[in-house]
Amino acid sequence: MNKRVQALALVGVAALALSGCASKSSGSSGGTSSSAAPATSTAASTPTSSNGGSGVATAALKACMVLDTGGVDDRSFNQSSWAGMQAAHASNPNIQISYVPSNSQNDYAPNLAAEQAKGCDTIIAVGGLMADAVKAAAAKNPQQTYAEIDNASQGPNIYGLQYNTAQGAFLAGYLAAGMTKTGKVATYGGIPIPPVTIYMDGFWEGVQYYNKQNNKQVQVLGWNETQQKAGTFVNGGNPFNDLNKGKQITAAFQGQGADIVFPVAGGTGLGSAAAAKASGGKLSVIWVDTDGCVSAQQYCSVFLTSVTKGLTTSVTAYVKALASGAKLGGGNYIGTLQNGGTGLAPYHDYASKVPAALTAQLAQVKADIISGKITITSPSQPK
Repeated sequence: MNKRVQALALVGVAALALSGCASKSSGSSGGTSSSAAPATSTAASTPTSSNGGSGVATAALKACMVLDTGGVDDRSFNQSSWAGMQAAHASNPNIQISYVPSNSQNDYAPNLAAEQAKGCDTIIAVGGLMADAVKAAAAKNPQQTYAEIDNASQGPNIYGLQYNTAQGAFLAGYLAAGMTKTGKVATYGGIPIPPVTIYMDGFWEGVQYYNKQNNKQVQVLGWNETQQKAGTFVNGGNPFNDLNKGKQITAAFQGQGADIVFPVAGGTGLGSAAAAKASGGKLSVIWVDTDGCVSAQQYCSVFLTSVTKGLTTSVTAYVKALASGAKLGGGNYIGTLQNGGTGLAPYHDYASKVPAALTAQLAQVKADIISGKITITSPSQPK
């Protein structure tokens, strides 16, 4: 790990130590945003840079974001990433921010090219599906600075923002196994790619560990880590924004006896939440990426918890580091349980329903993951 990587890793650790929840936000589709950060977001601490900068973010910076499909208000990764940009702008008005939406994967390359033509100081691509497009754009424009969420650096002018969400999902699986009344829990994904299957792997492993520790036989429907890509996925159409498909998949799981569902499919998961709300208390959901009780408040009553990804705070830290003068080239930041880059959100409406003994077990499991006593084996983990 070179000095630049170490510097931003430290920036990320400091930033992720602070809370930053994404709320529903609006943005421009190409113009500079002058809106303040969401009321629920907390700006990251002022980072220091690896080039001897003062760490005082005063320089003008034009930060641009290319969103994945699903829209800026997807209650998930797009919204959380954009909230990080808004928080950076709120902390330093000299940071100009804008985003462009992607309606399909065909928009990735044109959007990246359009942002480069606008003279953006950095272009942040949201989602691992843009990996090929970002790599090609970066090779064509070696003087342009890029960052990509959910993918490792692929060149000297691309910074990777990654998150080992298998760790947070492991805790969610353990919790679900301890809370199920039917002995069956379920998970499904948008499409079979590492940023999705890493959550499903962690969830599956957490259930297996609970069974081993407590001599139980809780079943996981929809996924088995040992059979990669053979699980339940939305696929087709818009896999991260298909509420009807989310409802259908969840109804099928419930018909098979599952009473807790973990959707890893962005806005599609709102269909699962709607199905749970209509179940009369028979079904619960574990949300993904954001604290669901903040980003999708109308469904808080059915959210057992959420597996969070530190998108907002890590994006804020990255942008502020550049504004403070840091020269960030290739390298990677990885969010973990230890640095707050992933974890479980509060139980909210379920706080009184989770047994104290289970909460204590989860605290120990978390400590054991951080110490390395528990080894997570998901092949999708960032390295």
